[in-house]
Amino acid sequence: MTQTLRTQGLSKHFGEFKANSDVSLAFAPGARHALIGPNGAGKTTFINLLTGFYTPTAGDVFLGDDCITGLAQHQRVKRGVTRTFQITTLFPGLTVLESAVLAINERKGRARNWWRTVASCHAEIDEAMEILHSLRLERDADSETRALAYGKQRVVEIALALATRPSILLLDEPAAGIPTAESAELFAVLAGLPRDVTVLFIEHDMDLVFKFAERITVLVGGSVLVEGTPEEIARDPQVKEVYLGEAAHA
Repeated sequence: MTQTLRTQGLSKHFGEFKANSDVSLAFAPGARHALIGPNGAGKTTFINLLTGFYTPTAGDVFLGDDCITGLAQHQRVKRGVTRTFQITTLFPGLTVLESAVLAINERKGRARNWWRTVASCHAEIDEAMEILHSLRLERDADSETRALAYGKQRVVEIALALATRPSILLLDEPAAGIPTAESAELFAVLAGLPRDVTVLFIEHDMDLVFKFAERITVLVGGSVLVEGTPEEIARDPQVKEVYLGEAAHA
């Protein structure tokens, strides 16, 4: 299978601090891939390099056969690389439906046409409702995002990401700050995403990682320690020593 996203020798240094060093990874189409590691392992820096938020010190990012290292963030979104953040970045005064319609209009280059009311965007409303239905948000369509529980707000953020029609969805700690019951529901929603979307996510909750991920990469000190299936990672002695703990998932 052609790899949808890969890196080659990707590095990011901040002065003498090496946040990422020579990271070469590849993510297959439709992958459910987790990125784990101790605090300070360089996980978020790696996501920032994939999205163009940071310029690498060395190395490249490829989407299919194309090198996208020199593309800006918005250009990568247009190419299908979309992310969410550790903290939600929503429009609190808009309803869930209005937010999704705005995101769709942004994708279509129409977001600045403020004279077009949401009610007049019939095709965009239909598309937005399809996305909300797929994420179990249709009952919240008319609710302002600020009125939703935090866990539900995280799902709305994913809805806005899907409105860009990504081929790559990058999730930076999607369950951060969410109660356990809500985080399990969130990952159930993620599990139902279509297979034409490759999902790469950072997560500290190992129960969620081992339930959802099909492949796991462990970063330590900004470099790849090991990569494999959840079963391989759970058995790996290096991972147990530096991260999971000797008794974890034994």
